[in-house]
Amino acid sequence: MFENLSERLERSFKILKGQGKITEINVAETLKEVRRALLDADVNYKTAREFTETVKKKALGQNVLVAVKPEQLMVKIVHDELALLMGSSAADFNVKGNPAVILMSGLQGSGKTTFSGKLAGMLKSKRGKNPLLVACDVYRPAAIAQLKVLGQQIGVPVYAEEENDDPVKIARNAILHARQHGRDVVIIDTAGRLAVDEEMMREIEAIKKAVNPQEVLFVVDSMTGQDAVNTAREFNQRLDFSGVVLTKLDGDTRGGAALSIRSVVDKPIKFVGTGEKLEAIDVFHPERMADRILGMGDIVSLVERAQEQYNEEEARRLQQRIVRNQFDFNDFAAQIRQVKKMGNLKDLASMIPGASKYVKDMDVDDDTFKGIEAIIGSMTPLERTSPEILNGSRRARIARGSGTSVQEVNKLLRQFDETRRMMRMVTSGSGRQAVRNVKNGKNMKKRR
Repeated sequence: MFENLSERLERSFKILKGQGKITEINVAETLKEVRRALLDADVNYKTAREFTETVKKKALGQNVLVAVKPEQLMVKIVHDELALLMGSSAADFNVKGNPAVILMSGLQGSGKTTFSGKLAGMLKSKRGKNPLLVACDVYRPAAIAQLKVLGQQIGVPVYAEEENDDPVKIARNAILHARQHGRDVVIIDTAGRLAVDEEMMREIEAIKKAVNPQEVLFVVDSMTGQDAVNTAREFNQRLDFSGVVLTKLDGDTRGGAALSIRSVVDKPIKFVGTGEKLEAIDVFHPERMADRILGMGDIVSLVERAQEQYNEEEARRLQQRIVRNQFDFNDFAAQIRQVKKMGNLKDLASMIPGASKYVKDMDVDDDTFKGIEAIIGSMTPLERTSPEILNGSRRARIARGSGTSVQEVNKLLRQFDETRRMMRMVTSGSGRQAVRNVKNGKNMKKRR
């Protein structure tokens, strides 16, 4: 995500490297490259021009402190303007009502149905809501079946009238059903088309008028770039939607939609989809996105994802097992499952400051752990809890069972031993004391 834009912006800032101060000449040269980077990322031309003009006005005449280099000051100005361009702060999401009604809109293939399931799952798990999914796409083959599968996966009921081809009536009936069954949020999945057409727009306008939704979300595939912004403009003129959802932000997106859409339609981006999994949904934070675009990472989002998957009780239990040297392959496999739930591995790595440039060309995906999981799955319960019994014949059997080699099994065992030793050292008293000594500036070698 945004790798090319990040690289181009980084190169543009290097023009200021070694300069003693910001001048009109070096700012003009830098911003010329910044504008090119934005246009190459498929950012709206008017938006890119206004952005660079604003940065230029703020940069010129600023006194560069001794401790701050000109390129650092420019990065700060560009960062702040990027965040402002995308909305400054996370937008509110209204789920108040009896029930609250959320209407999904967008073109076919934008990911409306999948995102409806993700949103329902998020509202249920994080906000304690009782959502109801409504199948109002009566045209696309298997659309209703797809929504039902998603609902089953997250434990959310789906209201559908498979013999009814009137989406307005289905939506009205769904709201009555929700009130009768204690459902406090209704998410209406509507039909899309391959292009904006009058029939589709009239239909979704009629649904909006009939249900009076608290939120109308426009779902757009971020990989379509500038076309997404043009489509958003047309939808907004007819629906006056309340917010935008960017899907497939984990793909090979140039970032144009994320950077342009707010300034073009003056509506906030509320959510982003960052993968195929139903947990891959994030609230859109403009400042954090600006951090990531400029290669600064996004530690806050990374910590939030980790907190969602780990609880204090489990962490304490795991710490006790490590201290007692009881950490085994069952615990190891559980930790892998927790990491996988946090999202796409490459996306997670890019949240670490400075790491994005190193992982952009790496083939990192969810299959990374498959070999390890296969090896652990081929162990007997005793072998998983007592890996020290794994002799040559057992290792050969595990290799055959997992479709790997004995060398790969040996490599995993070595890595496991090193991990367990390191974890025990860190959580033990001596490890904690060593950390305190380092913090206090003490040299351990002098205390022999």
